[in-house]
Amino acid sequence: MALSRSPSGKIFSSPILSILCLFYIFTSTSLAASAVLGVDLGTEYIKAALVKPGIPLEIVLTKDSRRKETSAVAFKPSKNPVSGSFPERVYGSDAVALAARFPGDVYPNLKPLLGLKTENGLIKEYGIRHPALQLEADKTRGTAAFRSGAFAADEQPWSVEEILAMELQSIQKNAEALAGSKVNDLVITVPVFYTTEEKRAVLLAADLAGLRVLELISDGLAVGLNYATSRTFPSINEGGKAEYHMIFDMGAGSTKASILKFQGRTVKDVGKFNKTIQEVKVVSSGWDRTLGGDALNSVIVDDMIAQFVESPKAQKVSATAEKVQAHGRAAAKLWKEAERLRQILSANANTQASFEGLYEDVDFKYKISRAEFEKLAEDHAARVGTVFEKALDLANLEIKDLDSIILHGGAIRTPFVQKELEKIVGGSDKIRTNVNADEAAVFGAGFRGAGLSPSFRVKEIRSYDGASYAAGIKYIDIHKKPRHMRLYEPTTNVNAEKQFTFDNHEEFTIDFYQHVASSEKVSPGSAEKELKAITTQNLTESVALLKEKHNCENKDIRVHLSTRVSPVNGEMDIIKFVVDCEVEEIEKESMVDSVKGLFGFGKKDQAPLEDGKESTDSSSTTESSTTSKKATSSSSSKSASKSASASAKDKEAAKSKKTLIVIPLKYELELKGLPEVPASEITRMKDRIAAFDDSDRSRRLREEALNQLEGFTYKARDFLDNEEFIAASTEAERSDLESKSKAASEWIYSGGADASRDELKAKLKEMKDIVTPIQKRREEAAGRPEHLKSLKDALEQTKSFIAGVREQIKNETEAHSSFSASKSSASASSETTSTATVDDFADLEDEENAGSASSTVTAPPEEETMEPPVYNEADLAAPQALYDDISKWLSELVVQQEKLAATADPVLLIKDLAEKTKQLQDIGVELIMKSMKQSYKTARKPTSKPEKKKKSTKSKSKTKKSKKTGTATADEADATIDLGFGGPDGKAGKDDEGTEGKPIFKVEENDEMPSEEQILEAIRKAKDDKKEEKVKHEEL
Repeated sequence: MALSRSPSGKIFSSPILSILCLFYIFTSTSLAASAVLGVDLGTEYIKAALVKPGIPLEIVLTKDSRRKETSAVAFKPSKNPVSGSFPERVYGSDAVALAARFPGDVYPNLKPLLGLKTENGLIKEYGIRHPALQLEADKTRGTAAFRSGAFAADEQPWSVEEILAMELQSIQKNAEALAGSKVNDLVITVPVFYTTEEKRAVLLAADLAGLRVLELISDGLAVGLNYATSRTFPSINEGGKAEYHMIFDMGAGSTKASILKFQGRTVKDVGKFNKTIQEVKVVSSGWDRTLGGDALNSVIVDDMIAQFVESPKAQKVSATAEKVQAHGRAAAKLWKEAERLRQILSANANTQASFEGLYEDVDFKYKISRAEFEKLAEDHAARVGTVFEKALDLANLEIKDLDSIILHGGAIRTPFVQKELEKIVGGSDKIRTNVNADEAAVFGAGFRGAGLSPSFRVKEIRSYDGASYAAGIKYIDIHKKPRHMRLYEPTTNVNAEKQFTFDNHEEFTIDFYQHVASSEKVSPGSAEKELKAITTQNLTESVALLKEKHNCENKDIRVHLSTRVSPVNGEMDIIKFVVDCEVEEIEKESMVDSVKGLFGFGKKDQAPLEDGKESTDSSSTTESSTTSKKATSSSSSKSASKSASASAKDKEAAKSKKTLIVIPLKYELELKGLPEVPASEITRMKDRIAAFDDSDRSRRLREEALNQLEGFTYKARDFLDNEEFIAASTEAERSDLESKSKAASEWIYSGGADASRDELKAKLKEMKDIVTPIQKRREEAAGRPEHLKSLKDALEQTKSFIAGVREQIKNETEAHSSFSASKSSASASSETTSTATVDDFADLEDEENAGSASSTVTAPPEEETMEPPVYNEADLAAPQALYDDISKWLSELVVQQEKLAATADPVLLIKDLAEKTKQLQDIGVELIMKSMKQSYKTARKPTSKPEKKKKSTKSKSKTKKSKKTGTATADEADATIDLGFGGPDGKAGKDDEGTEGKPIFKVEENDEMPSEEQILEAIRKAKDDKKEEKVKHEEL
């Protein structure tokens, strides 16, 4: 029970507080135990790794058991789309396979479009590569959106974030299938060149998918974390040298080079202990947004189009390069084949492709060699060195300072790329392939997610991502002049706090911007991309308060701002925003010092007394009262004058101290750049995605119903040829089943495949209504003998048990009568006897009491009693009545069942037999429990330890007499039960006559009473042992 304190200081228990504490504990536990997902958000492929207690970093497989999912979504159009309806949705490789048929409804490689407006060059280039897509600007933000012909004309276009949210939901479902539980938290890798707006777009997509992003981590850092998990680096505290490695990552959309610093460091641990941790820092990064696998594919596509339009057949149909590029199906075929050809050329010198009906039903064959491909891509090869050198320049390092170049990404396998790197480095000695080029990033993201979650204990690696872009602020100073201040450099690590001071005393606005070079092709115009602005709301008021209340001067009043780059989303977070001034204040005497002075302990600054200057001797108090009064009045007046002068000196000598007066500033935050998506629009997006999910679920259920109906038509034909089914059915039933199955099969292939789920279920029910009764007859006929035998055995056991209990009641009644008669005779004999028999050995003592000089008085013997009977005739009334009812019921129904034909519905059902058998077993267990409780009480009854006393012949005869009457003592009251409902002594039953029964439970004096479940389990085990013994006996 939780405790809380009342205003009076008393502690009382609070049930509400207890409930809240328990709720917090359970909530924390459930959050701590949740799974975490690491997602490598690639341009062409999306990969995911799951971390869960019991599942350490495992790749999430796709539905077709692949380790990576193609980054594509397709809407399979229907014939006549209706407003409010949703088409079939397909993901991954299945979606790409539909590109040739439905090029306007397949959306691949959307990652480069995130956070960019439609006038951006990257989006225009994407539109050229996919001419069939209906690309348009989003009304709210001006970013890319797509209108699909698979929906009704009035359906709003789908934003890039919505389509990416669908892909993330697909990954989430696959992860939940692997984890067996909900997965909501994830860490996502993003390119190192992503701006704040692009990161916001990723976070929006995750939010629409119902996911919580723990952190956005750069691709290079993710690979570095995976590299560091299996390695230990030199500790700089012990004189070790840090290692520098470059992660050169070339994927489908871009090329990145990140220089990372790896080192060990000794830090303080719990208590007085230290520990060595590993650190991974992003020192610098270089990139090329458009150099990747797609750019190399475009080289092959352009060459194929050029050769095609020059062919005689293409010239006959007036084919031009512009027409072929603008043809949706032709472009989809060309891009798909270009990807395949490039991958083949990475391992082979020559390859070819064939197109059937590429454009206007013109066939085309294309051949290319690796040498020809490398010649076509010469300009792209030169750009590899630019990325490499940019990263080195920002880090102020040379090639010799690098320990290795770690290769990552799918396009890194292109031969000329590795040749260019070897040319730059001067050989292949530093080029390494010691990480998985496809999965290192996703494993690093998963490891980072495990480190952020409290559920897991992982190797302690502290990671520091880079800011990538310079950032600064703009504002109008106190002299009304515009000012610029640089907050961060591209090499600044995230989470690093920066502090700045302003002289403004009135409300003003601070604009935050990110410096993005125009060469980045992110947005036209200025290189300073505004991110957000904060406007003070109480600065003027706070300055006035500092002046009036604390006498602050203008020159002492300062505004302080503390910011950092958030590791979660890359935003510039406001950590502290205050106005303050430093004033001098006289230090006032505290209450503690006053109390010290009152009791003579002195103040902190009071000087100690010198030797020889002690106070007046206590002997002066022995003077007369008159003298004492005079002395007292004189001394008090002197002390008062001294204290007054001392007080004045104390005030003059009082020390002043400086105090910092701080007032937090309120501010209004305004996000700039791309317009913020309104809350109403986000709700609309989420509702539409949820409706799409419901449509997919309904479609899946309809398809399951169709498959069940189609499968049952084939199953019905098998029934008609089955001998057991024929034996249990009539000719009319079989004829009806055959006609309905044929009709259903014809209906499916004549248009019924497009019917609703309810229609499909109705057709299936018609056939099942015929088959189900017949199947039940077969099952009843097959299982009835066994259940009938079980019931007959239970009846026989109940009969034997009732007979045994009656015998036990009879024996106990006779024993009680005999005991009462013997007790009455003994009582009469003791009254008539006046003297006791003299024992010749009365003077002898036991050996253990020989040293005792005191005499022992023998206590009178305890009066013997006999335990009441366990059962009486009333206990047998219910079992006997149940036995009679079930016996009569069984005999009547057996006769009725034997008269029925095999094709008739049975009257003696298996469930009824099982129910009757259970009733007999339950009532038997009730009687056994009563016996066990009685035995338990007897065993628990305390027994007094007999005292040492002089032996007499009378006690001996009494002991013999007790044995003859058969009275049970407490030590002999062990509970013994015959599992076959045997004889009254609880041992041998009818089937085990002549053998000693084995007790199921033996309850000792201090044992607990066994539960009913324990007794039933013991009975079942004993029955099994009994059957085994019987089988062994028959074998012998």
